[in-house]
Amino acid sequence: MLLDTPICDFGWQAPNFTLKNPQGESFNLADNLGENALLIMFICNHCPYVQRIAKRLSQDTALLINEGVNVLAIMSNDYKSVPADSPANMEKFAKHHGFLFPYLVDENQHIGKQFGAVCTPDFFGFNKHGELQYRGRLDDAKMNDAINRTAELVNAMRQIAATNKGPEQQTPSMGCSIKWSDTL
Repeated sequence: MLLDTPICDFGWQAPNFTLKNPQGESFNLADNLGENALLIMFICNHCPYVQRIAKRLSQDTALLINEGVNVLAIMSNDYKSVPADSPANMEKFAKHHGFLFPYLVDENQHIGKQFGAVCTPDFFGFNKHGELQYRGRLDDAKMNDAINRTAELVNAMRQIAATNKGPEQQTPSMGCSIKWSDTL
């Protein structure tokens, strides 16, 4: 199901969390806020929207990381129902696309629900105080034209790092709905 993200709730405070990557290493919000900004994104392996932007996502996040913006990705799908999103496949997907950021498993889907994540990809840009400043899309690329694009996420995160404030105008991200478990 195709969904759009809600409008940015400027100033919403990110809840602290601790999640593990597929290798079992723990990462938490508090240690990753950083001096500039933090991008948290909800992605998964099987979503055609994420697959379509994976190369640009890898390039854009590498730029941000190089500029001192921390980046975490969270996979909140019920991978028992969607085996393509399993931790083993997350590891392969991240390696294939050259992701430089930790790709974390939200096993019980608690963090996805706390954040109000609705789709993959769903981007949350926080300032150094953990206040939400961006809930938009990666870029304005059309289906077959990723060359002539405005890197909206990169521009927003650079603005947040410089001013602690995100852009007033934001275009929602769109993607596949998060696959919530019926048993949790």
